[in-house]
Amino acid sequence: MDIAPIREAVQRAIAPLTAATPQSSAAKDFLFTGRRMAARLPEYYLVYFLLVDLLGFKNLGQFEKIAWSVPVDLRGRAFLIEHRKFGIGVFGGDAPTDENDAAEVAELIRRGVKAAEPYFTWRAAEAVRASQLNVVNKAGELFERYRYFADRYKEVRAEAERRKDETIRTDIRPNAWTISRPSVALRRQAKWLALSTIESFFSWTEHVFILLAILQSRCTTGDEVAKLASANWATKYKAGLDLTDVEDKRFYGELIAIRRQLRNFVAHGAFGKDGEAFLFHSNCGTVPVRLPHQEDAASFRFGRGIEFVDHDAIELLEAFVAHLWSGARAPAKLYIQDHGMPLILTMAQSGEYQAAMVSEEAMTAFSDHLGQLMDRYSNMDF
Repeated sequence: MDIAPIREAVQRAIAPLTAATPQSSAAKDFLFTGRRMAARLPEYYLVYFLLVDLLGFKNLGQFEKIAWSVPVDLRGRAFLIEHRKFGIGVFGGDAPTDENDAAEVAELIRRGVKAAEPYFTWRAAEAVRASQLNVVNKAGELFERYRYFADRYKEVRAEAERRKDETIRTDIRPNAWTISRPSVALRRQAKWLALSTIESFFSWTEHVFILLAILQSRCTTGDEVAKLASANWATKYKAGLDLTDVEDKRFYGELIAIRRQLRNFVAHGAFGKDGEAFLFHSNCGTVPVRLPHQEDAASFRFGRGIEFVDHDAIELLEAFVAHLWSGARAPAKLYIQDHGMPLILTMAQSGEYQAAMVSEEAMTAFSDHLGQLMDRYSNMDF
């Protein structure tokens, strides 16, 4: 990509803002005494890429609680654009006009950011191609959602069992009454909660399988991650687990059955994708039919439609969660679920993740060290 025309357009957009020079006017010890102005700037990374990457302004580097510092000049007066612990800002002196000038600096930078949008798009695409990426880890939040519905399901189901013999008589008029059983409503609610549990389980696994693939160095580039993210659940399962393993294959078959029978039913307006809602006429009454999978969609066959045993389904999910984090994948739980850190593709490529996956002890040491580095950088303790 030819960035020269973009650079020229940006320079016109931010004029008269330029990089600071030794001739720029500034108070004594300005680098240490500059105060934050009220002016607001775009996101710190956009400002950095604009000023340093694209325009080549000088970055003074890191200081205590300062990630980067770029001196700029507005009509001969110096200001600092700095990303500090409490956010990015424009820093100036005590001159009466500094607040107004700082506001102008911020406005010019906003114009520059808008003009530089094609550059940002290209920059991001290049980063993906080079796999200089962190993949966000939302496994903890998604698992909490699954756990919430699973626990609520168990509570409601247990209450239905406790109250299975309870009846409530309600008099509606003399010599007339109704009888209700609380367990009936509770079992219906438990079934709803089971469906929500299954939905949240598949949402969590769709995410966590990608993270597992990266951690095991089976998926190491930005393009591979993007392709896997858009793939179906079955493809993600195969990327994260190993179908040559007997247990991995067994769980795959059973979970696929649940996904087709239940999740697809819910996702397609209670009709499913394969004719689960059809009943055909016969001499013995209506009979459920079900279209086979799309490979042979022209014929019908007998089937149980969408019937399922919610307790068996939830028990299967619980068993799979325990299985997922067992054996050689046990170290992955420490990184993905317990520490909740992003997946860094450069570490997948360099073999650092592979080295950490050899044991839980190795992963604990690796995760603790990486966590300390991240904490240090987030606090800007340079």
